[in-house]
Amino acid sequence: MTATEERRSPAVPGLWAIVGFLVCVELASGVLQGYYTPIFSDIADHLGIRDADVNWFEAAQLILSALVVPLLARLGDLIGHRNVLLISTAVTALGSWMLAFAPSFTTFLIGWALQGAYVVWLPLEIAIIHRRTAASGQQALLTRRAAAFLVAALEIGVIIGAVTSGALVEATSMTFLLTLPAIVVTACFFVIFFGIEDVRGASTGGVDLPGLGLITLTLGLVMGGLIAIRLQGAESLLAWGLIVAGLLSLVPFVRFEARLAEPLIDVRLFAESRQWPIQLTAFLFGMSVLGAQIPLSTFARTDPDEVGYGLGAGAGFVSTLIALYVITLVVGALSLPLAARLVGPRGALITGCLLVALGYGLFLPFHDSTVQALVNMGIAGLGSGALVAALPAAAADAAPAERTGFATGMTNATKTVGGAIASAVFAIALSATGSLEDPSEGHAALGGYLTVWAVCAAAAMVAAVALLVLPKPDPTEGTA
Repeated sequence: MTATEERRSPAVPGLWAIVGFLVCVELASGVLQGYYTPIFSDIADHLGIRDADVNWFEAAQLILSALVVPLLARLGDLIGHRNVLLISTAVTALGSWMLAFAPSFTTFLIGWALQGAYVVWLPLEIAIIHRRTAASGQQALLTRRAAAFLVAALEIGVIIGAVTSGALVEATSMTFLLTLPAIVVTACFFVIFFGIEDVRGASTGGVDLPGLGLITLTLGLVMGGLIAIRLQGAESLLAWGLIVAGLLSLVPFVRFEARLAEPLIDVRLFAESRQWPIQLTAFLFGMSVLGAQIPLSTFARTDPDEVGYGLGAGAGFVSTLIALYVITLVVGALSLPLAARLVGPRGALITGCLLVALGYGLFLPFHDSTVQALVNMGIAGLGSGALVAALPAAAADAAPAERTGFATGMTNATKTVGGAIASAVFAIALSATGSLEDPSEGHAALGGYLTVWAVCAAAAMVAAVALLVLPKPDPTEGTA
């Protein structure tokens, strides 16, 4: 069979049925990511805590996410990606039910952290599809197409979640309101159980527990330092001491992992020219897609008549802005197959980075009106949607079959770490003359917001340059 005939051959039997089940999973993931944001203040009232204490939820979930992704990704390669998807969904459901019936701040915090297990869903789904298409002769192409649908479902779920919670918060009790996402995740477990075939992992060996301990130490120290900066300020010696200790602990970790045949984090795979630009891009992309959302929201809420900048938008209109931004993410994700056909997989990644850089770069001169903000966010959203879909697919394509779960999972892990670091840096920039958590206590200087946008734009440009190192794809594989 010629390459052309192979590319025109029918799709993998049953593939799109599996993608359909996984679309349901990503809809649930989107609901989780969009549902709580409009009602954080109501949750604070429900728990009897200050609005500023809600920041602990974000910190707890980021920490757990960064720690569990490497472990769950490795388990996926060992015992099967579908089985680990079930485990992570069960943990997420447990956390979601804890939120609904949490009697205290501490219980809610634990539940919120457990709910963070959902971050491994998309990488595991990409790994399932990548394995399912291994004998198709068009593995990368089908994986990219499926990833586009999954990310589109994710972003649609975000809109559904945000609109639903915002509409119901005044009409029902908080317990009932928090029960709805728990029901969605529980249903998701059964969708996976009955809809996805059970295939054992292709990797051998066991779980690298010493490596898990070392990376837990590293991430724990760095994340602890970042939290300390947010609580004590940039002058905190404890904070910087923790961060330095965490970075230094990477040295024994890398040396230990490099000696193992089956490490938790394959540092040798990371060093390959087909892999490290993708993982670096994920890290840098996390700075904008995870770190810049709160600053964008607070900027939109700031009254220009009072401080000289901002959009003066109400909470309801901010929700509209977020919905429009998410729609551009959907369009960006769905455009990935077309972009890959026109400029190649590497070109699609680079184009996504350039769009993110352009969108945030435009905020520097153009931030005085709602129209300008919408245009800027729309451009950045198109690039972000493409990157969310393309990064795990590209990582899977650049990894051996027995390490696809690891490679795709690490794109989420590095993105999370990048977002956490950026969140701390942006908090420092915005708290120079005011309070990020409570704008009534003082507003940040405009220079702080300019710093946020400049960092996001610069990070995306660095990622685009790094992606130039990626080898060009095999011309025998279709990109249409």
